[in-house]
Amino acid sequence: MTSVSLIDNSSNFSGNSRSSLKKRTLLFRYLAEINLIFGIWYLQWRITDSINFDALWISIPLLIAEIYSYFGGVMFVIGLWRPLVRQIKSLDQMTPPIPRADWPTVDVFVTCYNEPPKIVEETAKAALAMDYPPIKLRVYVLDDGNSADMRAMTERLCIEDLQSPQLQLEAERIDREHSSLLERLKQLENLTPNTQAAEQWLQTSSESVVNQPGGGFVQSLRSLILWLPPTHQSISDRLITERKALEEAIRKKELELVELARFRYIARPKTPGVAHHAKAGNINYAIFSGETAGTFIVTLDADHIPKPSFLKRVLPYFYTYNLSTGKYDQNQIAFVQTRQDFYNIPPGDPFGHRANLFYGPLQQGKDGMNAAFYTGTNAILRREALVSVGLQNFADEFAKDEKRLDEFDLVGGVSSNSITEDMNTAMRLHSAGWKSIYHNELLAEGLAPEDLSSTLKQKLRWAQGTIQVLVRENPLTKSGLTFWQRLQYFKTMYSYFSGFATLVFISCPIIYFFTDIVPVKTYGTDFAVHFFPAFIINRLTFLAATWGIPAREVWRSEQYAIALFPLLIQAVWSVLTGQKLSFQVTPKQRQSGIYLRLVWPQLLVFILTILGILWSLYRFAIGQLNNPDVHLLNSAWAIYNLFLLWAIIRASVWQPSKDV
Repeated sequence: MTSVSLIDNSSNFSGNSRSSLKKRTLLFRYLAEINLIFGIWYLQWRITDSINFDALWISIPLLIAEIYSYFGGVMFVIGLWRPLVRQIKSLDQMTPPIPRADWPTVDVFVTCYNEPPKIVEETAKAALAMDYPPIKLRVYVLDDGNSADMRAMTERLCIEDLQSPQLQLEAERIDREHSSLLERLKQLENLTPNTQAAEQWLQTSSESVVNQPGGGFVQSLRSLILWLPPTHQSISDRLITERKALEEAIRKKELELVELARFRYIARPKTPGVAHHAKAGNINYAIFSGETAGTFIVTLDADHIPKPSFLKRVLPYFYTYNLSTGKYDQNQIAFVQTRQDFYNIPPGDPFGHRANLFYGPLQQGKDGMNAAFYTGTNAILRREALVSVGLQNFADEFAKDEKRLDEFDLVGGVSSNSITEDMNTAMRLHSAGWKSIYHNELLAEGLAPEDLSSTLKQKLRWAQGTIQVLVRENPLTKSGLTFWQRLQYFKTMYSYFSGFATLVFISCPIIYFFTDIVPVKTYGTDFAVHFFPAFIINRLTFLAATWGIPAREVWRSEQYAIALFPLLIQAVWSVLTGQKLSFQVTPKQRQSGIYLRLVWPQLLVFILTILGILWSLYRFAIGQLNNPDVHLLNSAWAIYNLFLLWAIIRASVWQPSKDV
């Protein structure tokens, strides 16, 4: 497993946290402004001077695709306008320090459905090994599959954890304190008869006896005892109060000993015919079932293994030092999202899983506008925020449909309104006034899908769920969001409609090769003057935005952004036509096979593009090619499309090395 950190962990700064603009942000802004100006100049020329009115059936779709892309670019630029780089001191390095006794309780939710117990066990062991006081940490396996093997694994690992040195030390400490309390209770019981007799003697003795040597002293001592808080009418009452306090302390120590079992298993009951809400329902049941009570909740997918420093690196964001009171106050931060990466990506990343563009400039830009996305794993959330927002949304849904009362424990904190529950949950938290943080440090790593089928299944769910949110809770009309938050959420949803624009872009060269029909009236000097400056400055702007990310990874991201056009069209169509969608768990083990059937649209476009180029070459060879310059330009465009599409075609036949 790799160990990667993309944040400066040094503590050489004043205060407990610091944020600043990402390097080269000003350069990006300058280029972005020029890019937008050149882009609108190009579009103005396209609209007024270049439409081929003899072929409106292709000219208008291309123009619409270009306008769509331009506005997508505008939102992309605005979304990256204020990317924040955050630095934070670890929980045990804060100034002034927070006593370990005051550190908050944390529940770790490891969500699973049908994953192999071995995978979940590795995640659970890492969660239990996090550097945090053991009595303040609970790890829960939320098994939505109710697997007997998973339950057995949990019971075995719980016993192993109880036998660990750190829990044995805690057990010995609790036992010592428990024995000390029992000894004090015994001493109190031994004092009770004599104390009661002495008080009775003082109350019944005459004034002359009290005035005798020693009598006055005892009377004064009694008065002092009764005067000390809490005040009582008699010493007997004081003894009764002390006894109750000791018995309560003993009970708490006994409960603390029982609570040392910090690895637990939760499998919710599933009533046939009642909506279960997949992962959202699984988490919400754990929150509202009464079995969990941590102040904060860490959500981890079954395969995401946290690092020991996870909690110490993210918890400080939830505390703000109050100079007037000299204490730490909890703030309005609802969640902290950390990077996501994988430890099983093969060389070359054939399936495009590296996401340093999203878990880098994009999330940092969202963070700068208090719109960081919660992505479902590698994050920590404040229970109070989840519960309060969840109850409010449930109340709103119950007002519309009283039958939903039966689903109370399933539609609580995490949104069940979409199959991408994470982004919708973040949007609800933001709309309620809560804040978010993106912490750009790799604190947990997971398993990426190892075949194209699983990859496409995952990406389709993301696309469908995002469009679901747009349809059901449009951020442009959702109350409580700021303008910038609306923009950030809508920008993401808008991007999933790009499949239609891509289809137009890759079809134009093919159509021209076989029909000589062009959507643009002229490809001469006028076209070059308007297109190439806009294209070049656009690429420079993107280069500035992705600075620091390996060029090969940026290229792979661009390839998949184009090559997934059939999936994006399918996602939009399935949601807008009201098809029933279900949460599909991404397989955690490689599904062997050749998947050319899954990419037949891309393969068809690829073959037609090659045939079109060959047809142009043939016509050129026999001297029947009109406008060779236009054919050359379209051939360059077509070859670029081939390079973009090749990534997913190659991934469909990719096989792991025999050495693996």
